[in-house]
Amino acid sequence: MTSVRDAYDARVAAGELTPDPAQLEALPDLDRIRVALHQPVKRGLFRKPPEPPRGLYMWGGVGRGKSMLMDLFVSTLDVPARRVHFHAFMQEVQRALTAERKAGTSDPIKPVAARMAEGLRVLAFDEMQITDIADAMIVGRLFELMMQAGVVIVTTSNRVPDDLYKDGLNRALFLPFIELLKQKMVVHELVSHRDYRQDRLAGRPVYFTPDNAESRAAFARLWKDLTGNDVVPLDIEVLGRTVTLPAYSNGAGRTSFHALCGAMLGPADYLAVAESVRVLFLEGIPSLSRSNFNEAKRFVTLIDALYEAKVRLICTAAAEPEYLYVEGEGSFEFERTASRLREMQAEDWGDPSES
Repeated sequence: MTSVRDAYDARVAAGELTPDPAQLEALPDLDRIRVALHQPVKRGLFRKPPEPPRGLYMWGGVGRGKSMLMDLFVSTLDVPARRVHFHAFMQEVQRALTAERKAGTSDPIKPVAARMAEGLRVLAFDEMQITDIADAMIVGRLFELMMQAGVVIVTTSNRVPDDLYKDGLNRALFLPFIELLKQKMVVHELVSHRDYRQDRLAGRPVYFTPDNAESRAAFARLWKDLTGNDVVPLDIEVLGRTVTLPAYSNGAGRTSFHALCGAMLGPADYLAVAESVRVLFLEGIPSLSRSNFNEAKRFVTLIDALYEAKVRLICTAAAEPEYLYVEGEGSFEFERTASRLREMQAEDWGDPSES
């Protein structure tokens, strides 16, 4: 069977990858898990099944190649494995728990965990992040039960385990899960100074105007180049309500101006969006005036949140920033927003090395 290192070297030889020292340092741990999973199991009446290998929690900045390495690892496996975005998995779990509660199950997590683990050897998560109290209260026991069933978990994250659900409500109840992660998984930081996502954006426009068929096609191509086909919706819980980005992949979210600024959303919603994505694709920014003053105000608040969080903005717009809002109440104050929109078009915007 092909090792993860061999698969990586093959992609380098094919010109699909550039060797990266930080990525190379993560390969031995991935191969450690792969080798352990493929060891023949000696069976006997009094022989206990072997302990599964420790999983891997691979964390680091966006665009460093974590998801690529995980996909490479899964591609080398010859055991039952599932690769899924963490957010999509937790939505699936929530739906299953709701069904169990409706059926009157007294401890719904047990049968849900058992079904999730059935026949599975590896669960590979992309982008573990806990921002919702409901997920925080479920995930610890769910993972513990699945690990007890012998499932090995490999995950990527932008955060070190100790920063998961940071400052969250009742976080003390979540701390045992963090300790479980550190006990059952090797924590590996991917320390690369190169952001491959920024590389893919280098020299390409990120502000498309006018908002016509040509701009929308270029916008769509850029989205596909950055995200590929592994896209899921992203539900962001804010003060008991849900803000949904219809498409999300590997830190990049996509939505429309109407969905974010035409709805009754406020600063808390936009701060939550800015915290949940590193790149926001925003379609259809219209010309702004007194006729859509409320939408314009929300847009200003959204841009402020994205700017402060150093989120990369890629958008289609009716006009250049300085000409989006030229008349009506608040047009003078919009000059700061126009300036920020200009600044956010710089190639190094959002690059941690420039922060």
